[in-house]
Amino acid sequence: MARSSSGFVAGLTAAAVAAVCFLAYQASANAPADVSAKPRTSGSAAPSTSPSGGPEQPPRNPLALPGASGKGERVVYSLADRRVWLVDGKNKATRTFVVMPSTVHPAPGAYSVTSRSGSVRGSDGVQIEHVVRFATAEDVAIGFSAAVDGSMPSPDLSKKTGGIRMKRADGDALWTFAVIGAKVVVVA
Repeated sequence: MARSSSGFVAGLTAAAVAAVCFLAYQASANAPADVSAKPRTSGSAAPSTSPSGGPEQPPRNPLALPGASGKGERVVYSLADRRVWLVDGKNKATRTFVVMPSTVHPAPGAYSVTSRSGSVRGSDGVQIEHVVRFATAEDVAIGFSAAVDGSMPSPDLSKKTGGIRMKRADGDALWTFAVIGAKVVVVA
């Protein structure tokens, strides 16, 4: 019995030494080449630059409401972020979620919800629900919807479709929020 205890302790000791060595290696790999150099103070620091050579911008919170998205109660749809925000009358986003854009996109600008359908078959043949239409582009109606089967596949690029797909729970929330006449703001 004593032999198995001593073997166990030896194994733990070896593991601890290996862990300390690994941490020491990590620390040395991340240490600056010249540790005697004084760090720059904020008053004398040169402006930092991004990999593209321009001034470095603080990282943008991907969940933050886009700045140029209007005021008041509205639905905000960001083409670049593939994201929707539901914004209350106090300009506070009450919900945000990702979407799968269609092949035809609305131009940036302000729109109003023009029609809604509880359940229909999408132009791609998929059964959809909670369709909220707000724009037309290239003779295609543009609107938000959720597939009944919960899928959000990439659209078939060979077809002109206007359905901006979302998860069913998000579709439920948007359906409740975006009644006829509700404001929809599309940002780049």
